[in-house]
Amino acid sequence: MTSLSIAASHRRPSDISPAARFAILAAGGALSLMTVVAMVRGALGLSPTLARVHDVAVLIHLGSVLPALPLGLYVLLTRKGGARHRMLGKLWAMLMVVAALSSLALRDLNHGHFSFIHIFVPVTLIGLWRAIAAARAGRIDTHSKVMVSLYLAGLIGAGSFAFLPGRVMGTWLFG
Repeated sequence: MTSLSIAASHRRPSDISPAARFAILAAGGALSLMTVVAMVRGALGLSPTLARVHDVAVLIHLGSVLPALPLGLYVLLTRKGGARHRMLGKLWAMLMVVAALSSLALRDLNHGHFSFIHIFVPVTLIGLWRAIAAARAGRIDTHSKVMVSLYLAGLIGAGSFAFLPGRVMGTWLFG
């Protein structure tokens, strides 16, 4: 066997392809950078302040989403299957549940009604349930695909909407 075929034979089926790895890193990195810039601008008073920033639901939501971004990147891009992966994966899943549930209280932009972005709540909760069930059943490929999809849809997709005009992160980033 050549060293290339040995390396290929040791590649776990749950490993993420190089293209998917790049997409996750690029999207997660860009959104994380935008988030850091927005938070710094907000903290330094370089952007307008919003009354709802002090709302408990907003604080809980931001407090769960902001660490979930880099943690999700780390869990998705590092070695899988060990105790660290399982522990950090559970932490990430808990942060995502808190983010999804806390977003149910964030309806002030739509006059108290749910908006299109709230579709990510059941998508996230059902996706987490599917991913955990798949991992427990030993279907690691399914677990991996669902978790990558959750990161891209639940964090990157939904998180991108947070930068729209009138939303907290959009106001902090763009003024």
